[in-house]
Amino acid sequence: MPERLTEMLMDTWTPLIILWITVLPSIYMAPMNQSQVLPSGSSTGLKRLNEEQRVLHRSKRGWVWNQMFVLEEFSGPEPILVGRLHTDLDPGSSKIKYILSGDGAGTIFVINDKTGDIHAMKRLDREEKAEYTLTAQAVDRDTNQPLEPPSEFIIKVQDINDNAPEFVEGPYHATVPEMSVVGTFVTKVTATDADDPVYGNSAKLVYSILEGQPYFSIEPHTAIIKTALPNMDREAKEEYFVVIQAKDMGGHMGGLSGTTTVTITLSDVNDNPPKFAQSLYHFSVMEDVALGEPIGRVKANDLDIGENAKSSYDIIEGDGMDVFEITTDAQTQDGVIRVRKPLDFESKKSYTLKVEAANIHIDPRFLSGGPFKDTATVKIVVEDADEPPVFSSPTYLLEVHENAALNSVLGQVTAHDPDVSSSPIRFSIDRHTDLERQFNINAEDGKITLATPLDRETSTWHNITIVATETRNHSQVSRVPVAIKVLDVNDNAPEFASEHEAFLCENGKPGQVIQIVSAVDKDDPKNGHYFLYSLLPEMVNNPNFTIKKNEDNTLSILAKHSGFSRQKQEVYLLPIVISDSGTPPMSSTGTLTIRVCGCSSDGTVQSCNAEAYVLPIGLSMGALIAILACIILLLVIVVLFVTLRRHKNEPLIIKDDEDVRENIIRYDDEGGGEEDTEAFDIATLQNPDGINGFLPRKDIKPDLQFMPRQGLAPVPNGVDVDEFINVRLHEADNDPTAPPYDSIQIYGYEGKGSAAGSLSSLESSTSDSDQNFDYLSEWGPRFKRLGELYSVGESDKET
Repeated sequence: MPERLTEMLMDTWTPLIILWITVLPSIYMAPMNQSQVLPSGSSTGLKRLNEEQRVLHRSKRGWVWNQMFVLEEFSGPEPILVGRLHTDLDPGSSKIKYILSGDGAGTIFVINDKTGDIHAMKRLDREEKAEYTLTAQAVDRDTNQPLEPPSEFIIKVQDINDNAPEFVEGPYHATVPEMSVVGTFVTKVTATDADDPVYGNSAKLVYSILEGQPYFSIEPHTAIIKTALPNMDREAKEEYFVVIQAKDMGGHMGGLSGTTTVTITLSDVNDNPPKFAQSLYHFSVMEDVALGEPIGRVKANDLDIGENAKSSYDIIEGDGMDVFEITTDAQTQDGVIRVRKPLDFESKKSYTLKVEAANIHIDPRFLSGGPFKDTATVKIVVEDADEPPVFSSPTYLLEVHENAALNSVLGQVTAHDPDVSSSPIRFSIDRHTDLERQFNINAEDGKITLATPLDRETSTWHNITIVATETRNHSQVSRVPVAIKVLDVNDNAPEFASEHEAFLCENGKPGQVIQIVSAVDKDDPKNGHYFLYSLLPEMVNNPNFTIKKNEDNTLSILAKHSGFSRQKQEVYLLPIVISDSGTPPMSSTGTLTIRVCGCSSDGTVQSCNAEAYVLPIGLSMGALIAILACIILLLVIVVLFVTLRRHKNEPLIIKDDEDVRENIIRYDDEGGGEEDTEAFDIATLQNPDGINGFLPRKDIKPDLQFMPRQGLAPVPNGVDVDEFINVRLHEADNDPTAPPYDSIQIYGYEGKGSAAGSLSSLESSTSDSDQNFDYLSEWGPRFKRLGELYSVGESDKET
């Protein structure tokens, strides 16, 4: 205790002692030895001392120090005396004037120009500015001439303990693994003190724990936090709140302090094994459950978290190890039990399994704590379900000959109800697989019969689906595919593979092969096709041709002699009988057409008709046809051109371009009558020249010669148009050369003042029922027929 008190007194009085040593000599010692307070650079004082002492060296100045000190934060009723400047040139007559310049001169520091005393006028803060550099000078008060060169010195602000430690980076967060040994590093904290670290103990810090013991400790000088208790368990307590204090003055009484908080979290390690919530689990499942479907879940709890809590599940014992499987749910860490194989209540009603849960990630440090696994027993009960019928075979294959009789039995399918309470089964055919209804099935016993004839050559295979349905529960249905193969029967005769036409050269040699023919048979014998070829009995002694069977089942046609001529006979027909080797054998007769042709010396066919025989040698038939086609094409173009010119230059009526028919071929317009000269020129109808004689028509070619009738005499321009039209109509009706329809004999003249009146009903003021069509009979046979039609229509309406 005495030592600690002495240290505290030293810390408190050290600044005052320094101030005393620094300031008082300049105040009290100056009169005793003026040579020690001379400003540096005083040449006058130096000369005077040389004369008195007769020694050739500079005299010691009165202020040999170059620093002054002032306590920070010092305040009082009077300004603080920092120090005094004095020169030995000052005789005390006040002729010397002291001047101060530099940092804070005149504001912070003020000098008495007569005495040289320097005072601090303000409260100073070392943390703001630690020292000030000033310049002092002595001048003559009257002339302001410098007596000595300027002298520079420093005033240092003396530190006091006025700043508390601070944790700039706090609050802190740290993590340490659980179950760590004592002394395990946790984290390090750092505090700062704004006081002078090199002067006194104001910035000397000591750290301690205010809260968080006895779990953690801190080194006083390094501020390293460590664990203080062993085996701290995260599962018991995961987070700790620690308060750290930093105190200056070396931690002694009177020092300032600051605190910060450190939140320490224990990280997880795998120190806990998984544990099933119960030792026995019971599950029930229907026997018709789908494969892969989950039937239950088990859970092994682990107090650890994250990767340390992950477990894998496995079935290690039991009578259903191959029937069930267990997997891990990655989200919930449950063990999910699923079905691997189909269940059958009738064969096995329950299973017992032993499942195990084991940690995936093991920490070797805690292996001594025991196995990190656990086991549980699982009992699974299979419940009965109404199952669909089961066929005796997954597929059926039936065979039938294509000539099988209708209603003959092709085969049979069987099925049964696997349930304990067996239900009768009914069979049917899915008609979507038998659209043509070629087969039937007995609903009771499943026998399949033939409903329509089969033809192997049309379809060799028939695939149908048989449906089995429980009579007690129609929703229980099963299906099975049935493949029906149609077996071949020799019911098709062989025939030529293609229509053959042989070519025989006139200059051919005897025994020359004219053509090789082959045959095909729609049937499919087991040992392949073998054909027999022969000529008809009446053609056996044919003088011109003979046949020869080849080893490849084909037939060669040979010429018996040479000297064939197109002019004598151009085409020969050779009937050939083809028979197969089936049971019973089938045969057919095919006729081979042999055409005599002209050939070149190397046997190349050039022409095969009699007309081409007289053609000059060297001109082929193809070239001749091309030349003839070009000539015909040119002639057609010339004829068309001439015809178009004639039709363009000549009118329909030969003698007069202004014939009535020329102008009224298409006249469907209604105009304003005779006064409307823009719609039609009435003068065209008055063609006296065209009336005189017969005008032959040019739009048709008459088959019979028609004698023209005596024409009417010319009429004056004022002839009645109605009478003119009637005459023309009468001639046209009695013209045998005219077609049934005469589009150019339609004279639809309408106009004001016309004797015929308007044929249009657009401006009619009466309805259809008020009109009388009897007058149309006076216009000719065709108009008469039209009037009868309309009259009949009106009578029908009235009826």
